[in-house]
Formats: sequence, structure tokens, C-alpha cells
Amino acid sequence: MALFKHGRDHRLPLYQQVRDELLDNISSGTWLPDVPIPTESELAKSYEVAIGTIRKAVDTLVNDGLLYRSQGRGTFVRRPDFNASLFRFFRQMSSDRRFVMPTSQLLSKTLKKPSLQAASALKIDVNDNAICLERLRFLESQVVLTEEIWLPAPLFSSLIDLELSDFGNLLYPFYEQQCGQLIASAKETLTIQTANSYIAAALKTAQNSPVAVIERVAYGYDKTPLEYRISHGAAETFCYQIEIA
Repeated sequence: MALFKHGRDHRLPLYQQVRDELLDNISSGTWLPDVPIPTESELAKSYEVAIGTIRKAVDTLVNDGLLYRSQGRGTFVRRPDFNASLFRFFRQMSSDRRFVMPTSQLLSKTLKKPSLQAASALKIDVNDNAICLERLRFLESQVVLTEEIWLPAPLFSSLIDLELSDFGNLLYPFYEQQCGQLIASAKETLTIQTANSYIAAALKTAQNSPVAVIERVAYGYDKTPLEYRISHGAAETFCYQIEIA
């Protein structure tokens, strides 16, 4: 039997052991989005298991949303589309009532101890170093969101020496390009709070006025927390819209 990278746990069904090995190829970046993974025949030969075992292992990763099959092209690592996820339900609305994506400006990048919330979300110690990004999001030249973004320093050390102008408008492709860290999923929680003096000044709204607060924890393919983000936006600029069939 071919050697598995992390050994064999014979308590698990064989397809699940293979599934864990395939997941390691995804989470480690061995298999990248937009590039077909090896065929089932090639994987069966590599792991010295039946094609049916490989197919069942791949099926579980497809069902989990980590892989997808493209007819006639092969099987690929799924790249989630986060471009509009923050605004899927609470989106900024332009003056002519169109939903548009804001632009961004990075204000600061510091290496420091994480906040209690960031440490808890990232599962790191409060004494560990973390990278903190402060960013504004604009809509038609008006600030609509403030963002505080925390990243575990060991995984994102390549960002420490970069200039603020080096950062792109979309951070997740930038993380992948600069650090090899791929965001696979995220969990968001939205609450309504009141604006403190800093948030009110940034959003040009009254202190203690209602603001929507979106907390996001973003994860890698292996469910390692990679980013903690907290965003504030004036409540009147948000629009909740959902279709119920």
C-alpha cells in the first residue's frame, strides 16, 4: 500500500483516509484553484486503492463544497467568490438605487498583540503577534464602512514589510498571491450597535447613532481561522433584501 503523508488511521473507512489526504493537497496549496486535480485513475494508482474508493473520497469533498466537477474539463478546487459576500444581504446602495461594490483605502498596517475578540476568533494567544489592518470602504467618494482586520503574523509575515500602496482593493486574492493563504469559507455575524466617537467621525454620522456591525471569521480549506474582520457601517446605508421561494 502506498504511504500516506500523515500515516494511516485504520479506524476510519479507507475512503475517508483518502479524503483526508486529498484535503491536505487542497489546504497545503499543492492543488490550486483553476487547475484540474489529477484524474481518478491517477489518484487510484498513486494511493494504490480502487477507483471507487477515490470517487467516494472526491464525492465527499464535492459535497463539502471544496471541489467541483466540470464536464469534459476535470475536477477543480473551488474558489469561493467573496467579492460581494459582505454585501449579499446588507449592501451599500448608490444614489440611483443600484447595488455597487465599494472601493477601499488601507489606512494602517501594524504588528501588535491581538484584541481579545481577534485572539479568540483566530485561536491564538493574546500575547502572540498579529497583523492589524485598518481600512475604509467608499461608495461614490463617501465612507460607508470602517474595517479592522486581524491576521495571525506567522501565516502572513510576507505582508509586514509591504507598503500600504502595495495592497489591492480585494484582500483575499492578495493573501493568496503574497502569502499562499487561500480563503475557503467564512462565517459572518451581524448586529446593530451605536457609533462611538471614532466610528462616528469616520462614517461622518452622529455619535451614538445606529451602526451595523459585521464580524467575519474567514477560514482556510482545513478550517484554520485565517482572518478576523469587524466592519462598521451607518445603519441607514444598508438595505436588507432576500428572495424567498
